[in-house]
Amino acid sequence: MNEDEVLERITMDPRIFGGKPIIRGRRLAVEHVLAMLAAGDSTETILEGYPWLERDDVRACLVYARRLVAHERVEPPQIVGTSS
Repeated sequence: MNEDEVLERITMDPRIFGGKPIIRGRRLAVEHVLAMLAAGDSTETILEGYPWLERDDVRACLVYARRLVAHERVEPPQIVGTSS
């Protein structure tokens, strides 16, 4: 399954979590899956906690996040001199 196909698993419904990206119309937000991964949970642990979830759903969350970040530009902080 290519990235575009896997991203079809990410949906948005204004009635669920205020329209935040969710997985396949279910009440599991992409940000929640990413938070679990960031906390160190393995894909296997996440799949055990959500029996309906599929490995490609977790992959879709990662692809979604990567594509969002790919369009960001982070500016280095500007150093402001101090006056005497």
